[in-house]
Amino acid sequence: MQEKKRKLTIAKAMAEAISLEMRASDDVLVMGEDIGKLGGVFGNTLGLLDEFGPERVRDTPISETGFIGAAVGMAAAGMRPVVELMFVDFFGVCMDSIYNLAAKQSYFSGGNVTCPMVLMTSVGGGYGDAGQHSQTLYATFGHLPGLKVVIPSNAHDAKGMMAAAIADPNPVIFMYHKALQGMGWLGTVQRSITHVPEGRYTVPLDKAEVVRTGRDITLVGLGHTVHIALDAAAALEAKGIEAEVIDLRSIAPLDRETILASVGKTGALLSIDDDYHSYGVGAEIIATVAESEKVRLKSPLKRISYPDIPVPFAPEMEHAVLPNCDKVVSTVSAMLEARAHV
Repeated sequence: MQEKKRKLTIAKAMAEAISLEMRASDDVLVMGEDIGKLGGVFGNTLGLLDEFGPERVRDTPISETGFIGAAVGMAAAGMRPVVELMFVDFFGVCMDSIYNLAAKQSYFSGGNVTCPMVLMTSVGGGYGDAGQHSQTLYATFGHLPGLKVVIPSNAHDAKGMMAAAIADPNPVIFMYHKALQGMGWLGTVQRSITHVPEGRYTVPLDKAEVVRTGRDITLVGLGHTVHIALDAAAALEAKGIEAEVIDLRSIAPLDRETILASVGKTGALLSIDDDYHSYGVGAEIIATVAESEKVRLKSPLKRISYPDIPVPFAPEMEHAVLPNCDKVVSTVSAMLEARAHV
């Protein structure tokens, strides 16, 4: 029988994945602020309270330190909690539980006590919410050993990656970009709304995907910037430039093999992310290629990222500093033009 085609937003895909895992195991539960009756500020727990009740879908006080610390303890006892840090910007109040407890639990116990916990958190700006609600902070978490850090760019991947994250014995930081959630008031990228199979499936947490093939340059993005890269690739095609686009999906672990294979073919790389510029995702990707003895480059490695300043409140100022399609097209054009004159 042919599978029924249906399109979901990332928010609905996340909720469906959690629901399927909760049906499969009583050990899976959800905790966080406004994740029960409201269904999550970003819609990713909608319907769970009605199906599973308040014992397994728990609205918590505004105390990230308390409920994320409790989740670490539950994971040590064999449960599989999914907790939400509503905005990643507030990681500071609960980082000890994340990094000194969850990330190290398996190491400190010689592998005898794992930490199968998923911490889902919203990232990204572009909607005028200023410096405390608009950061991505990918690299802050990717830098810390003991954590897996994943960022889906579409609904199909979001469902499969959430299922894989809940099944994983390690703590997984599941970052979802607000501009891709499917919430109308945030202005969703339509390409992120994709066909999602109804049944359970998983998407590997350690594999990037080549989402567009090309021969002239490799564009690497994650989450929202995958769509910026795809828009730019379409614009570059009109100029006779074939750009290959990689969706990282994960920065910890980072699929270096897929990056190196692509750059080995194109000889040029532009990394695009919306985290802070210095010590960021782009720097790690560029270092990966620069340290390779097999890749022969045809032009200098470049990155587009967010400048090292707090996110402005004024929309005109914020959009001026965020990565966008025009910046990618102009940077690639300059890179390849310079290469042509070497």
